[in-house]
Amino acid sequence: MRSTVVTFPEGQVNGRSEIVGSVPLGVRHGLVTAETPFHPLDHTWPDQPADRGTIGGLAVVDCVTGARSAEGEILLGQDIPARRGDEGWDWLVVHVTDAPLETGATVELAVDEAYRQSLSAGHTGCHLAALALNAALADRWRKEVRTDALGHPDFDQSAITSSRITPHASVDEYRLGKSLRKKGFSAEGLDLGDVAGRVNEVLKAWVAADAPVWIDVPGPELTARRTWHCALPDGEVSIPCGGTHVERTSRLGAMSVTLTLSEDGSQLTMHTAVGK
Repeated sequence: MRSTVVTFPEGQVNGRSEIVGSVPLGVRHGLVTAETPFHPLDHTWPDQPADRGTIGGLAVVDCVTGARSAEGEILLGQDIPARRGDEGWDWLVVHVTDAPLETGATVELAVDEAYRQSLSAGHTGCHLAALALNAALADRWRKEVRTDALGHPDFDQSAITSSRITPHASVDEYRLGKSLRKKGFSAEGLDLGDVAGRVNEVLKAWVAADAPVWIDVPGPELTARRTWHCALPDGEVSIPCGGTHVERTSRLGAMSVTLTLSEDGSQLTMHTAVGK
């Protein structure tokens, strides 16, 4: 098996599959199934937390990406030396439990649907907030840089250092350093209240538009290069993404961002809140 087959990109939260392997994790156990609806934490860009739920009636206390080398060694999370999809590795979803289950057994897998939906809302909101922030900062660029799907200078991808999804929320951090200034971005005299206000006006319109959201899924394997799409009034946008999302922008309810700047002015943080 080169890769676990995953069904979470289509929104699945239940499944039935055979346990095809296990990984010893000290007092815990890592269970690998042929197919799973569970979204694991990505080891290269760990923005969306792992799903919660049960496997064979046992609580899944964590769910991580695993990689099996050509020699048969299975490494987990940050111990993986390769990027997801690199040749020579098998890519696995590993369900972490406090008790073992027998390899070869067929089990039911059930994801906590309410928790999944809260993370999906936070992730969709994160993408929309990034696009709205790009638009709000478009007049601060003095040089030509790559643009996002709406034609605005892509501040998000030029400056982001980390992104974390939480239930109905996200936190994105941006580096306003020398390299960004060399690219042509000016943070001098930045009025965070004004920028946040413009971002929130755009988000309000996008939520009200009830725009459809979908994931392009080129294949069923964990390593498939999936893409997030949203048909906004301003145009259809797409962003490479391995996470889960809501089906329409109206499902987000009220959205708002707040912006803060570090004391030395080198880091901009965007907190995005999504109404339940």
